[in-house]
Amino acid sequence: MTRSSHPAHRSVRGKGRPANGLWYAAICFVLFIWPTVLAAHSSGSSGSQAGIPIPSLTHGEMAVIAPYYRRIVAIGQAASDTDETFRRLLNFTQIQRAYCLWGMMPGSVSDEESPFNECSHAYLAAAKAVLLHMRTMDGEKAQAGELVSDIDETLVRNNLSLILCQFSSESFNTGDLIKPTLAGILGHAKSLTSILSILVMIVGGLWLAVRALRVSRSL
Repeated sequence: MTRSSHPAHRSVRGKGRPANGLWYAAICFVLFIWPTVLAAHSSGSSGSQAGIPIPSLTHGEMAVIAPYYRRIVAIGQAASDTDETFRRLLNFTQIQRAYCLWGMMPGSVSDEESPFNECSHAYLAAAKAVLLHMRTMDGEKAQAGELVSDIDETLVRNNLSLILCQFSSESFNTGDLIKPTLAGILGHAKSLTSILSILVMIVGGLWLAVRALRVSRSL
């Protein structure tokens, strides 16, 4: 009788562990990963101007360049005849985009009120600088020239270069990362809803994975 009670006792204790692990993982995400990715600071800019200057980008230019971002970076990553300026610009645009949550936030490009709009200006302005720099590089000149022609044609055809916003006159610098603030995110309903939805999906996915693992162990 004593022996038969031990397995049951162990299985009851074991059932609490996946749930505890789930909540532990969720708490770790909220406390450590969330603040790192969002980079919630009191101001959006670090204020450093020690890097390479990047010209400003109009609101209309940003909307046109955004769909070309992956192609610009792909060409840049495949380049072999690079220099330090090019590498720093390419590195900056990729890091800056990560601070913008990889462009996933709704309205990050189109909504001037989005807390991710300024940092989108920054990484897309850097992408434009990368593209223009590649026009001077022998191996990438042809591909870069085609993209520049496509972008220019779209801008002229739709008069998009004339569309401005509060960040259109702002220049950037590779030594100055632009970070969305926590206050700005909390005050922007679409961004806050999107981030909370992502958290819910992560927690839900962890819960489903733990449940599936528990079922497989019981079979």
